[in-house]
Amino acid sequence: METTAFIIAGVLILLIGYIIVIYNRLITLKHAVDKAWANIDVLLKQRHDELPKLVETCKQYMAHEKTTLENVIAARNQAWTARNNGDTKGVGKAENVMRMGLGNLFAVAENYPELKADQSFQKLQTRISSIENAIADRREFYNESVNLYNVRQEVFPDVLVAKQFAHQPRDLLEFDASEITDVDLKSLF
Repeated sequence: METTAFIIAGVLILLIGYIIVIYNRLITLKHAVDKAWANIDVLLKQRHDELPKLVETCKQYMAHEKTTLENVIAARNQAWTARNNGDTKGVGKAENVMRMGLGNLFAVAENYPELKADQSFQKLQTRISSIENAIADRREFYNESVNLYNVRQEVFPDVLVAKQFAHQPRDLLEFDASEITDVDLKSLF
């Protein structure tokens, strides 16, 4: 009888230990997703802080391109709102609109040699392009973290622990397919 009790106690201890390992792994992955999002968030904020400076610089040269400038700022505000609401899908959509607006702005700037030669514009354009590249890198890392977290919640027996402790899948940060297509510069003029 004692041997049976020891075996049952041993099995229960192993089972509890295994559940703890699964739970801790889910928590680790959840925090990795949060950290990856925080890294993207920092870059998005930096880009959003740079956009008004870029628009102000452009306004001095592009008075009749007011619509292009307004579209960039409107997209920035939409992205900011989605970001503050924790709406990952909304951020993806708004960021796509903003990237398209920036592409249009940089394309229209080609018509203004004085603007292209302006050092403030050049610095801001370089800074924003650098931030864009960093966002793409961080987005890849974020999506990989989300994928690991979501997969872990769906595999057996982790799914049992995930459901018990109310872990929810996270959304990938996705941008429109139009983001990966070439910009038709002729249509912008």
